[in-house]
Amino acid sequence: MNAALTDGAEEYLSWLVVERGRSRNTLVAYRRDLVAWEGWATTTGLDPLRAGPGEIERYLDDLRVGGRSPTSMARTITTLRGLYRFLVDEGILATDPTIDLQSPRLPQRLPKALEEEQAVHLLESVSGTGPFDLRDRALLELLYATGARISEVVGLSLLDLPGEDGLLRVFGKGAKERLVPVGGAARRAVDAWLSPAGRLRVVPERWRSRDDEEAVFLNRRGTRLSRQGAWSVLKQRADRVGLAPVVSPHVLRHSCASHMLAHGADIRIVQELLGHASVTTTQLYTKLSAEHLRRSYDLAHPRAGGPPDG
Repeated sequence: MNAALTDGAEEYLSWLVVERGRSRNTLVAYRRDLVAWEGWATTTGLDPLRAGPGEIERYLDDLRVGGRSPTSMARTITTLRGLYRFLVDEGILATDPTIDLQSPRLPQRLPKALEEEQAVHLLESVSGTGPFDLRDRALLELLYATGARISEVVGLSLLDLPGEDGLLRVFGKGAKERLVPVGGAARRAVDAWLSPAGRLRVVPERWRSRDDEEAVFLNRRGTRLSRQGAWSVLKQRADRVGLAPVVSPHVLRHSCASHMLAHGADIRIVQELLGHASVTTTQLYTKLSAEHLRRSYDLAHPRAGGPPDG
């Protein structure tokens, strides 16, 4: 979306890129919110720089009446807060009209997770011996074994792989480094991919860049596998076993956490494994595990059904 914005809004978006390193997708969403706000202001005869708390609340009320979801409302409020805080910091405005805005409370959504049997079925279905069969098995095993984000896994370089200590070096959000244990199944799959039958058969005659040369996972052109490429691999593999509608990289991440907690892992260990800044995020998985426990009990215990004794 390239609709014109006021100079202050354009400067704010530039600041987000240069100073805050925001992604292109984030910038697209922020620009969309700002275009909508300034368009509303213009049609109501309001200068966005002269908007007060009342006008902004009126705009937000219009969005709510129009059916905006709480998630969308929360993002819009975040965008407006960021804009006006920036304008105050830059001396363009004297006061921030959004300072008292309250974001809507968002419902805590339990993360989706595969059943353990589904996860095993998906992984073991990738059983070929061709180089890309070996790559795909290693990719899926690592995603499930470590709970890492897909961007973290495709960003792995050969020097990040486990040594004698069995720990994988992962760079998460904000380039924060963490060490993640890798189990036997995943290590064997990675070793098979790195064998002469795997990655070495994909290596090009000449590397395009040092980054490609150091990449763990390569595509068919011999360059680093992209996030989109890895997503496509997962969807294709899941489609072959009828799991495409329920599988995504984030589902494998959720499954790793949920299955570990179900088997008694300490929540702080799972927090460290996933790279969560707060244990509150990880605690969502304990609710999921409790539901799984109850469902399993109801299905398995011969006297679980029926109403309680009076």
